[in-house]
Amino acid sequence: MKAAILDHGRIKVGEFPDPTPEKGQVVVRTHRCALCASDAHFLTSGHTVVERSQKNNGPYARIDLNKPIVMGHEYVGEIVDYGPGSRKPLPAGTLVTSVPAVRMGDSFGIVGYYPECPGGYGEYMLLDEDLLLEVPRGVDLDLAALIEPLAVGIEHARAGEIRKGDIPLVLGCGAIGLSVIAGLRLQNIAPIVACDVDPGRRELALAMGADVVVDPREASPYQPHDDLGGKAPNVVYECVGKAGIMSDIIDGIAPLGRIVMGGYCLEPEEIYVPTAQNKRLQVNFAGGELPEDMIAARDAIVEGKVNLKPWLGEGIGLSEVEGALKRMSDPSEPIRRVVDPSRL
Repeated sequence: MKAAILDHGRIKVGEFPDPTPEKGQVVVRTHRCALCASDAHFLTSGHTVVERSQKNNGPYARIDLNKPIVMGHEYVGEIVDYGPGSRKPLPAGTLVTSVPAVRMGDSFGIVGYYPECPGGYGEYMLLDEDLLLEVPRGVDLDLAALIEPLAVGIEHARAGEIRKGDIPLVLGCGAIGLSVIAGLRLQNIAPIVACDVDPGRRELALAMGADVVVDPREASPYQPHDDLGGKAPNVVYECVGKAGIMSDIIDGIAPLGRIVMGGYCLEPEEIYVPTAQNKRLQVNFAGGELPEDMIAARDAIVEGKVNLKPWLGEGIGLSEVEGALKRMSDPSEPIRRVVDPSRL
């Protein structure tokens, strides 16, 4: 199959072996796959990710970076065939997405990171039949590729354990932050404060459902706001993913506040623990989406409860994947570009 292949730190278009499914696995023809900042991080810092995962037997520990990898974990595709002895819960031709994981013996491989589990930057993927989620025919395929990132935000939003009277603050309005705002809105939570240095991202935050947006260069996002009845946010979602942010939050948040760490930072974080202790802060570390989050995200997109069209830039082909990943940190870039693997 044709694919955009990661090989020793570079991505190039070439031929990759068609995946062969075993029992419980399914081959899916990729229709669309969105580019994720996690892939951009992995492109430049894959060795760091793997090495640190090996220290604690994390999910990336068994990745062999000496082998070519087809990345891409925000996808929608069509069932082609199952491995022998599989249950075959959905017929061939069904449009599907899934949590990006595949059973491999007694463990799981990560779709788009394990060489044995090629992801959506290729014409075919290998998925797990027990994690398949049907997507209705007729849905915009580019939007269907955003089910997974929206599901991440829904999970992160839930990790804040929002209670009546809480005021959430979302720091960083990239894909994670915007999907957290959408996830909070799906829970009918308001008001929501969002913070980003880029005016375009602040506009997107309002479109996703934020009530108040803050430029941190002009005002502290932790201070009371007139638009909030003179109250200050007390639940902070960290969606920036840079070292030092957690320390800033601990210094800025009011006592008894809660912090949700959702940003993906590969550098060590240094904090002054007594400040957090004296304020009696609670810190929750948000993880990846669960199957129920994928269902909620699919339904929200299909039913029009969340409009992610403002996220989308112009679609691309396989030859444009590397360049688009390298530009993802530029705030002038769209939140998501979607690759069609049938295009070069």
